Amino acid sequence: MKVFQLEATPRTDLGKKAAKALRGSQNIPAVLNGGELVDLPYAGTLKAGEKVVEIGNGKGLITTDIVVSNEAVRKLIYTPEIFAVELSLNGEKKMAVLKDIQFHPVKDTILHMDFLEVNDKKPVVIEVPVKLEGHAEGVKAGGKLTLTMKKLKVKAIYTAVPERLVINVENLGLGKSLQVGELNFEGLELVNAKNAVVCAVQLTRAARGAAAAAAAAKKK
Repeated sequence: MKVFQLEATPRTDLGKKAAKALRGSQNIPAVLNGGELVDLPYAGTLKAGEKVVEIGNGKGLITTDIVVSNEAVRKLIYTPEIFAVELSLNGEKKMAVLKDIQFHPVKDTILHMDFLEVNDKKPVVIEVPVKLEGHAEGVKAGGKLTLTMKKLKVKAIYTAVPERLVINVENLGLGKSLQVGELNFEGLELVNAKNAVVCAVQLTRAARGAAAAAAAAKKK
């Protein structure tokens, strides 16, 4: 994946009123999850914006409330590409991936963003764009190639996640489909349903007509 550099500042003033004020100043409230696992009660020192979220069994995770600007995240969000995000926060560099965005139901403005801290040891689940390559046999026979799933969920170390999943469809025949369970990518685990259809070559009227004509010719 490409790396997207993003400046973030700690968010210490929480609550709906504070969040509304942030949005009014063209900033976005966000959270960085997936931080350090700690024992509870936590006796360490938390940095600005950090808090400990209890997860059970006497353990907690350090999460960080942050603020990012609308302008800074524009090229991260409004693009078909995926990125690993290098967050500059509290004088440190943290690697993360964007996990979720909440949009306003009417204005379509960004209300909140969720980032997940990543490292080179723990796998992460992320959606990766699909790219089809090759001229399918079914298309040559008059069919139409359709891409049903534009993105697939993969589980892998973030450094092993590609910018896109390239699928060769040259051998895909007329009326045939390709399912998730038939795909294999080195170093990646696909976590979508195995029977989900990724792409297919559909019969067109012209193809049906040609098939009918060919069948009629055989009978003569």
